[in-house]
Amino acid sequence: MNAGIQPAGGGLTVSGNMTLETAAALLASGVAALDKGQPSFDLSNVADIDSSGLAVLFGWLRAARAHGLALNIVNPPRNLISLAEMYGVSELLPLS
Repeated sequence: MNAGIQPAGGGLTVSGNMTLETAAALLASGVAALDKGQPSFDLSNVADIDSSGLAVLFGWLRAARAHGLALNIVNPPRNLISLAEMYGVSELLPLS
């Protein structure tokens, strides 16, 4: 499944898979959005996520901090929360 980032309301909606196949494109799209000052990402339409998706989130977090923005990740899928807990990084991610 293709992945993408679309404007929605006051933020951005991520859809599709956040996996190895889509990670590079999602990282680039998310960083471009952060360059424009858009730090809120809604993950409610993410179908699947693996550890590559976690890497994307950390890439967005670094880019947001470089721009002095507070990254906001809303509606994280249950499997993202499980992965973050398994890797011991859930406290490092701004999941709400």
